Amino acid sequence: MFGNKNVAPQLDPNPGEKLILEEDCSEVKLGSGILSLTNQRIIFEKTEGNLTTLNKKIGSALLNETLDKVGNVHPEGFILTKVVIEIGSSKYKFSVFNSKKWAKEIDNQKRLFMKDQN
Repeated sequence: MFGNKNVAPQLDPNPGEKLILEEDCSEVKLGSGILSLTNQRIIFEKTEGNLTTLNKKIGSALLNETLDKVGNVHPEGFILTKVVIEIGSSKYKFSVFNSKKWAKEIDNQKRLFMKDQN
């Protein structure tokens, strides 16, 4: 299970799935949301904020892929950094706080996931 971290209720964890990283961020085309990396999947859920109450509502999962579907992952930029994740013919650019950490951890979890699949 995901332990004590908050994950959107509409995404039930798979057996043995653990949350590795999670961050409030934005994606170039998809907008604002929460990027989550588990030991099995990469997930991006849209959020809708309300500035008057500082409330965020989690919407639908715009990205929910198992790590074996993830292709090239790399950090991009110097000041406004992004982690770039390729899945199939799509390229996602997430504005995260530490893009190098995200890229390294996605690659690490992908390698472990692929090893477990064999």
